[in-house]
Amino acid sequence: MNKLELLAPAGDMEKLETAYYFGADACYFAGKRWGLRAFSENFGDDELKYYIDYAHKLGKKAYITVNIQAHNSDFAGLDDYIRYLEKIGADAIIVSDAGILSLAKEVAPNLPIHISTQASASNKYSAKFWADAGASRIILARELSLTEIREIRDFLPDEVELEAFVHGAMCISYSGRCLLSNYLTGRDSNRGACVQACRWEYYITEKSRVGEGEEYEIQQDDRGTYILNSKDLCMINYLDKMADAGVTSFKIEGRMKSAYYVANVVNAYRRALDLYEHDPKSFKPDPSRITELEKCSHRHFTTGFCLGEHDREEISSSMPVSTYDFIANVIEDSNAEGFAMVEQRNRFKVGDTLEILSPTDTFNKTFVVTEMFNEAGEIVEDANLVQQHLKLKCPYPLHKRDILRKAK
Repeated sequence: MNKLELLAPAGDMEKLETAYYFGADACYFAGKRWGLRAFSENFGDDELKYYIDYAHKLGKKAYITVNIQAHNSDFAGLDDYIRYLEKIGADAIIVSDAGILSLAKEVAPNLPIHISTQASASNKYSAKFWADAGASRIILARELSLTEIREIRDFLPDEVELEAFVHGAMCISYSGRCLLSNYLTGRDSNRGACVQACRWEYYITEKSRVGEGEEYEIQQDDRGTYILNSKDLCMINYLDKMADAGVTSFKIEGRMKSAYYVANVVNAYRRALDLYEHDPKSFKPDPSRITELEKCSHRHFTTGFCLGEHDREEISSSMPVSTYDFIANVIEDSNAEGFAMVEQRNRFKVGDTLEILSPTDTFNKTFVVTEMFNEAGEIVEDANLVQQHLKLKCPYPLHKRDILRKAK
């Protein structure tokens, strides 16, 4: 069995460090231009070099997104940028545009190229086209069944890898090629500026009454109307089937999500993948994995198209929900007396029961808050100051980047 890769999103430095800490084998992130998440903080050139080196020191990989649908003006300076990415040791660039691929092959011939899901590689012939053009990995369209993925795998040279999304928000448009944002706000989703207009509320107007104020809200529940709002993809209980189909890189969506989201999802998938790789034959669906993923913000889950006939209830009629609140980041390891320094993120008090999110054996252990002090050494009963630093007593060892959460 090929070594499987868990690939995580990183919209900024905190999320990147969090993803690696909780078990990601690789992260994908962007520079300040040419990536499809322009509203993420992203990384300057020096930061790109620092965090690529950071990944390599951990024995991990860093992929840089250059995956806009490029217009003529987008090529100004792009050749120098791609040369720079090769120079600083990026493990690959992710592209969706044939022109960018051609340029990259010319100016940075030793830089591996991964084909973005935006390229809509939905059949074995298009996948072979990209492979013949020089791609070392194809990130498959999300609209494929596992049977179709296996057919693509069998059609490609062995050295060409397949990557597929396993978790996260689903675009309502085919392979993310949406124009709603462009038309409604002038912000081009295919050049990194999507405003997620599909998540907005909409009305319908009967044709003969246009202009008469006869607008009707499409009521779906008491939270609002979300007729274009897809469920979140969740394949955590079917990683064995994806691996059997030939997927070797399992990709989590979410460069715009919180660090807590990244920690929660990466940790859950890391544990599931490790279990699968340890004993593939015994891997089977486990409801507790879904329960764990529900502890961070999510919409209802779907398996999308992967299992054949896709989920007929793919449209979600609700806002994101979660069963737990993100309470604090651990910013310094526990000392000999059992106190750790934490940074408050949501209010908590003495007497509250907190749960530990960690890649260590303390994962999901709970404790009652009995003692905490501010940086001046004063007793704190109610942690109600945003991002306040506190010394918190915990009976279990806490490590920097662990997270504390509380059931709602």
